[in-house]
Amino acid sequence: MTPAVEFRGVSVHFGATQALSPLDLSVAKGETLALLGPSGSGKSTALKALAGFVRPSAGRVLLDGEDVTDLPPHRRGLGVVVQSYALFPHLRVDGNVAFGLKARGLPRAEVAKRVAEVLELVGMGAFARRFPRELSGGQQQRVALARALAIKPGVLLLDEPLSALDAALREEMIAELLRLRAELPDTTMIHVTHDQAEALALADRIGVLRDSRLVELGPCEQLYRRPASEFTASFLGGANLVPVELVRFDGARAAVVRLGGRELSAEPTGVLGEGQSVALGVRPHRVGVGAPGPDAWPALVRGVQWRGSGYRLDLHLPAADCELRAEVPDGPGLPAVGDSVGVSIPDGCPLLGVGG
Repeated sequence: MTPAVEFRGVSVHFGATQALSPLDLSVAKGETLALLGPSGSGKSTALKALAGFVRPSAGRVLLDGEDVTDLPPHRRGLGVVVQSYALFPHLRVDGNVAFGLKARGLPRAEVAKRVAEVLELVGMGAFARRFPRELSGGQQQRVALARALAIKPGVLLLDEPLSALDAALREEMIAELLRLRAELPDTTMIHVTHDQAEALALADRIGVLRDSRLVELGPCEQLYRRPASEFTASFLGGANLVPVELVRFDGARAAVVRLGGRELSAEPTGVLGEGQSVALGVRPHRVGVGAPGPDAWPALVRGVQWRGSGYRLDLHLPAADCELRAEVPDGPGLPAVGDSVGVSIPDGCPLLGVGG
């Protein structure tokens, strides 16, 4: 089946600065792909190249198998939602949503019908005659979504659409986008974000970018549970990277490592070169913290942060000479800064190559 979106060796330079290294990527019809990475990683540049707002320095962009690299944005038929909403302040809600339809020369009755449909779709039917200044941030973002969806795009581009919202509104809009996904199963969505929770909640696959390059691509659960790179492990889910000694491989999917004189099993997830340094990717919620004892690695508490439902502990682990974050539930027996504790790390954590 022809992909809905294809990047074929697409790179972007701004003078001597490489904003996007050659990108090869396909997105299927009806798929939601999140491009995730820190600021300056190239994710928004990729979206702009797809939308036609930026001209690739090399490579081609295809939509449904058609090369659109040389087409202007308005001829690509894409829906675009940006962080700042970009609503026209002098137009009411219905006028904003109708803008793209009128630009296409649709009859007035058809425009009015489509505007009413998409406003109901995003739960804004009762606000058609209000101006953007009379709406909350979440309501304005719903209007921006309605405007993008009004033209019935095959591909919807979402560029940091929730980053300007507070935490409660962000959660509400994530639920809204999930509902829209269910109601628009044939619409391909590409969602650019630096927020890993958004990416995990909304996407079928995640592409992780760093320093203008796509470093890893795969289904959400695979990237979270079995990241192939140290960067993905730490950026997607905040895994601790605990240096260990590789003792041996037990088949292709298992290894034995040594930490502080004790052995435990691990799951290799990337290509490990001979003599390469390795580390366990240990999620903070999988770090056990208790009293010191012979079956635990000793650690020193360096920081305690209350996070509402529990605490984050910043620990120093002498066995690996590294810092370790742990998430523990609220309750009795919480250690204090300066206390010595015992740490447990479960078998089966991903084993990653580092520094190579």
